[in-house]
Amino acid sequence: MQYALNVLVMGYRPMWSSDRQLAGVQLFLHDSTDEPVDVAHFLRTLEQTWSPTAPRVLLSPQSPALLKNLLVRIHDSPFWALEVRGEWLQWDASLLAYVQNAARKNVRLIWRGKRDALPSAEVANLFTSGLLSIHPQDALEFLRTPPPPEECAFLLERQMYEDLHSQTMLRCCFDRYQASAVVGWPDEDVLFNLRGAKVLHPSHAHVLRLMKAVDADQPLDTFEEILSEDPLLAYRLMLFANSAALGARHPIDSLRRALVLLGYGPLQKWLGNLLLHACEEPDLQPVRQSMVQRAQLTSLLLDAGVSQELRSEVYLCGLFSRLDDILGEPLEESLARLPLSERIPDAALRQEGPYASSLEMAIALENETGAEAVRDLCEQHGMHLETINRTLLRLISSWRSQTPRW
Repeated sequence: MQYALNVLVMGYRPMWSSDRQLAGVQLFLHDSTDEPVDVAHFLRTLEQTWSPTAPRVLLSPQSPALLKNLLVRIHDSPFWALEVRGEWLQWDASLLAYVQNAARKNVRLIWRGKRDALPSAEVANLFTSGLLSIHPQDALEFLRTPPPPEECAFLLERQMYEDLHSQTMLRCCFDRYQASAVVGWPDEDVLFNLRGAKVLHPSHAHVLRLMKAVDADQPLDTFEEILSEDPLLAYRLMLFANSAALGARHPIDSLRRALVLLGYGPLQKWLGNLLLHACEEPDLQPVRQSMVQRAQLTSLLLDAGVSQELRSEVYLCGLFSRLDDILGEPLEESLARLPLSERIPDAALRQEGPYASSLEMAIALENETGAEAVRDLCEQHGMHLETINRTLLRLISSWRSQTPRW
């Protein structure tokens, strides 16, 4: 039996509430057919890592064997729920007994599957909730001629939904069907719809927070922290700091240098102008937060021995790696406007240089099917799977989440 964190390949996907806040995290668990996993040790590690304010985790085993192993050893805990795939219950008649046993232990179980393949009432009663995906044909018909809400027969109330791919479907699930969470935010459609209406601006909430921090004479660390939570706000500040209007003698390649250059008065004036056009669109919040999550993970994956200055630089590398999605232009053009260290475009555009391994790993960990990429990156860059897994768990446990409704 192998030490769990040396064998499991993990990944994650945020879960979002109707308030567009973090409602939990889906944790993908890939095992190996050659090396059995010490599941009991994994669950103990998870409990020791988690805190009462950390998001609840939906454990998502990627093989029936691992699922059975978990069903045997898992116990009731407020920290987690366990996903069971509907198709596996259909394929493997023996799996139902494992599920029934876990349900008797009051384990929070989540049924995952197609909306048009729901289980019988007897089986459904074993589960706390469902993670449902909607058949593409149902979604297309809904988008083509939206029916009254009461006629959306393919939707169920107070369930979780995944991979909606449409802002219209997203809002219908939340507003009409009280979805407890959405897993897999429709970033592309949200950004396409918003860019079609106007140029995207930094978050109103973050601009206001930074103005209040300046008024309160908070330290630079606080300013930098707020800036780091909104990629557009950070990008706009660096553009302004390097503009001809300020006439900086040297290129400004970090948020801290930009803050020092501006000083409190000019920073407050700039923020006041920015606030007039700041964005209050709630559907953008999960997009921003997922970019911040990538930046945090990219930074943490870097060798712990590097300086804080370099760690801040690699954070920017992760934060700006999806600017093309927000700005609707090639990433090369967005990055070229700033006098950034060459290490950032090297990693973000060319997958080379000292930050490439951390950024590539952070991206691989965002995908349910990223296990092979994670293993390849570990082998290619001499990264240790245990270190990757501990880093991911430590980061997720540091996030703050609403009380989950699922």
